[in-house]
Amino acid sequence: MVASFGAARVLVASNRGPVSYDVGEDGSLRARRGGGGLVSGLSAIGPEAGALWVCSALSDGDREAVRRGAGEDGVRMLDIPADVHADAYNGIANSVLWFVHHMLYQTPLEPVFDAEFRRQWASYETYNRAFAEALAEEAAQGAAVLVQDYHLTLVPGMLRELRPDLRIGHFSHTPWAPPEYFAMLPDDIARQVLRGMLGADRLGFLTRRWADAFTACCERFAGGLGDTRIGVHGLGADADFLRARSHEADVDERMAALREEIGEGRRTIVRVDRTELSKNIVRGLLAYRQLLDDRPEWRERVVHVAFAYPSRQDLAVYRDYTAEVQRLAEDINERYGTPGWRPVVLHVKDDFARSLAAYRLADVALVNPIRDGMNLVAKEVPVVSDTGCALVLSREAGAHEELGEDAITVNPYDVVETSRALHEALTMSPADRTDRTKRLAASATALPPARWFLDQLEALREGTPSR
Repeated sequence: MVASFGAARVLVASNRGPVSYDVGEDGSLRARRGGGGLVSGLSAIGPEAGALWVCSALSDGDREAVRRGAGEDGVRMLDIPADVHADAYNGIANSVLWFVHHMLYQTPLEPVFDAEFRRQWASYETYNRAFAEALAEEAAQGAAVLVQDYHLTLVPGMLRELRPDLRIGHFSHTPWAPPEYFAMLPDDIARQVLRGMLGADRLGFLTRRWADAFTACCERFAGGLGDTRIGVHGLGADADFLRARSHEADVDERMAALREEIGEGRRTIVRVDRTELSKNIVRGLLAYRQLLDDRPEWRERVVHVAFAYPSRQDLAVYRDYTAEVQRLAEDINERYGTPGWRPVVLHVKDDFARSLAAYRLADVALVNPIRDGMNLVAKEVPVVSDTGCALVLSREAGAHEELGEDAITVNPYDVVETSRALHEALTMSPADRTDRTKRLAASATALPPARWFLDQLEALREGTPSR
């Protein structure tokens, strides 16, 4: 038990925080603010709420800010040793837990839970314990703590032991694996993850499907949920922000450049993703190639605008995947392209203004993940679209639970079906497309980020500590 309590009454814990730092050539620190639902939510509760965000120092600039004591009010960065963070973040969170929940393993070869895994798991424990101890130190008596995601699955249980007076919540931004796949983890590790989560008073998930999968895992491996409550909060798009931001000057400039790349009078199939294995970009390109094979009438009349922004390039499997995306796009352009038509316009450098420009121009949005907790692109495009956009949506995206009725649903593994869906979307009548887009936008914005956060906070405060 900690000797004394801090002053924070609402605390958020996440691997990445709301601010990051760079060190200038003159040695000065420059802060860059982030966005997203958590930032919106904490802003919505106001400065008088006594809120604190606990996060990890991720860069050399972040660590220098911690050493200088130069952090911003309302943020505590933890200077966890870089090797411990690398083991916990890349070795366990992104290479094991992410793969389990997204069902990404090539099981004849992986996973292999050997001595190196156990060494990295010890770092994951150390990393989670650092968060639990910081939260215990900073939280006021009876404070509400909202822990985020698969990086911090052990924190609720650790924090419960240190501070039984707190109201503890955890939110999963990913899918949750069904019991048959979750069972791939070593038995003791599976139980440790579940018991860590069950240290919370309340657990939040993006869809009922993921919540039910977690419950099934608990029943099979942990003897049930105990006193922990479960809630579902389907994060929506921030309509006001997106509509205002998508009409700023830099977006108009990107639209003009994209129109030039696309060519006059052509239809557009747009996708915007990180080159994350679960996003299924390669099969999306294969489906587009199938469309050009099966429906030659679309040649020179359609362009696939594909933004594949690099993700986790410090892991070899992600570098290889990014290279395959680029190779396949080049192959399609070489095979089908003409002097006046480039079938695939591929960009791999992250550019939010260009993404918004593509949203506005899209005739069809392709969102075909193998598995996705939600997928906000599917929700953002209908909000931003200028003239209405047909949505081709994987049944394995969490967003399908809310948007499926007005989308064209696909099996993400079926390239032929996806190519047919693209044709259906391209030939959809303008009236049907407009009507669907209006309904999609309404569903997509039903729970905007600030409300999403506040709903969880209110639900957590309504209960009493479980133990």
